[in-house]
Amino acid sequence: MARPLLDLEVISPSPSKLNILSSTSKHSSSALFFFLGAMVLLIVLLVLIFWIKKFIKTADLKLLISWKMRGPGINSVLSGNLHTISYFDFQTLKKATKNFHPSNLLGRGGFGPVFLGKLGDGKLIAVKQLSLDKSQQGESEFLSEVKMITSIQHKNLVRLVGCCSDGAQRLLVYEYMKNRSLDLILYGKSDVFLNWNTRFQIILGIARGLQYLHEDSHIRIVHRDIKASNILLDEKFQPRIGDFGLARFFPEDQAYLSTTFAGTLGYTAPEYAIRGELSEKADIYSFGVLVLEIISCRKNTDLTLSSEAQYLPEYAWKLYEKSKLIDLVDPRMLEAGVLEKDIVQVLNVAFLCLQPHANLRPPMSEIVAMLTCKVEMAGTPVRPAFLDRKRRNNEKKLSWDAKSEVFPSPPQPSNSTSFALKPASK
Repeated sequence: MARPLLDLEVISPSPSKLNILSSTSKHSSSALFFFLGAMVLLIVLLVLIFWIKKFIKTADLKLLISWKMRGPGINSVLSGNLHTISYFDFQTLKKATKNFHPSNLLGRGGFGPVFLGKLGDGKLIAVKQLSLDKSQQGESEFLSEVKMITSIQHKNLVRLVGCCSDGAQRLLVYEYMKNRSLDLILYGKSDVFLNWNTRFQIILGIARGLQYLHEDSHIRIVHRDIKASNILLDEKFQPRIGDFGLARFFPEDQAYLSTTFAGTLGYTAPEYAIRGELSEKADIYSFGVLVLEIISCRKNTDLTLSSEAQYLPEYAWKLYEKSKLIDLVDPRMLEAGVLEKDIVQVLNVAFLCLQPHANLRPPMSEIVAMLTCKVEMAGTPVRPAFLDRKRRNNEKKLSWDAKSEVFPSPPQPSNSTSFALKPASK
């Protein structure tokens, strides 16, 4: 006998339960959509961060943030090639220089000391610590030098590795030059002897660096402080022009700029020191003084010498008039053997750089050509104009080789050495 079928009761969900299930399903879908969206956004951000780190150096971002917040007038610094430098944390540089210990001091520039540093990877650097004062001249010099050096590249110009701007600290990090600055060798602070070939290599390298600044760079630049302490030497004694804190961009359509004096008096062209007329010819005059220093191995001004030999350009011209230029040459070079005609050739080029009127000084491209004997001497040099330093009771306390402040007030007669143009005496 067949078993009776069980009666099954089909229970349909109530409308309220259907609404709950539908709402739960919608919430789950929304959560899933939100989760997937967040994952996609996270992936995009990670890719973006990777791209930034790969293609945009931290230096650009930190400098951009730091300098953008400093107000108007700063944006122009960003026109430099900032991707060529790195941003250094202050603590990193503090550790590298052993807290700027005096034993690591390489020298003192016009705007602060320079210290030897050693990074964690063993790389040696030179850290220039700029001084900030109430007039913010240090800030101006910092921005000027960063902008200047990141805008130009040449084998005879010092390379800026990076910088640091942390609170009141302004530091510039340069490649370390093994043989340090030229003045240490020329002024008897080193036992290193430079033979004629090395000295000529230094002279020619400086000339080529200046040619690049004046004529070959995409921007015309006047350095304003060409001197021995601003010439750095690498391990092969190749020269690099450094310290661009006083350098000025120069308009192509102007013969000269009218500006207050800033630089080092012993190397300063007369028209700039007295009338404030600045052009690339001021650098050329300074180069002429530097060439005399390199050949004679002495300072341009030495008040311990006899009166006729105290000012190097004037003394050199007197020897030139007496046909005794060889007396100017470092005796050690003569002992090592050197052709007199080679040195006289370079000295004649130096005299052309020291001409009394700016328009009589040849451009650096012609100077390089004359040094390399690609062209003959551009005429005979005429008598240079010299600065007549009147003696005062406090003369011994003054340094003729001292750098002035950036854009200083004109020196007052009561506490400075006065000077005026005069022809060289026979």
